[in-house]
Amino acid sequence: MLETHRPRPFVAHLDSRIESTPLARYLLRAYLSGLPSGHRYADTAELLLGELFANAVQHSDAPDDRHIEIRFTLVNSRLRLEVHDACAAHPTLRVATPDDEHGRGLFLVNELAERWGCTNRPGGIGKFVWVLIAPAPAPALATA
Repeated sequence: MLETHRPRPFVAHLDSRIESTPLARYLLRAYLSGLPSGHRYADTAELLLGELFANAVQHSDAPDDRHIEIRFTLVNSRLRLEVHDACAAHPTLRVATPDDEHGRGLFLVNELAERWGCTNRPGGIGKFVWVLIAPAPAPALATA
């Protein structure tokens, strides 16, 4: 009997600085490269992780020495991303006007994720935002 292999979850703690956003995306790409169909999540996952990480940095009222935790795991063919921070305020979805320079990140999350939410962290310090991402459809095989 062939046993299915479930990929291990990935967890990292990064400095709460906007300069850490590319590192978060790099770690996600590395994680996805180890999955047989990881490329089917890559574009959406990188965009959403970047938005969530940047939001955690920009909107946090936590002390500067606090880290942001990122987690990736595959759950029933869905990629689950989590961004944990020490800020208690939950993000709110709003509609940006054409003149707004900010405020579209959570709109993108809402549009591109299969589901998303925000939950208080165990222990009562901060929260985490999670998203579930469905794989992109497999490309159709060309026939001659």
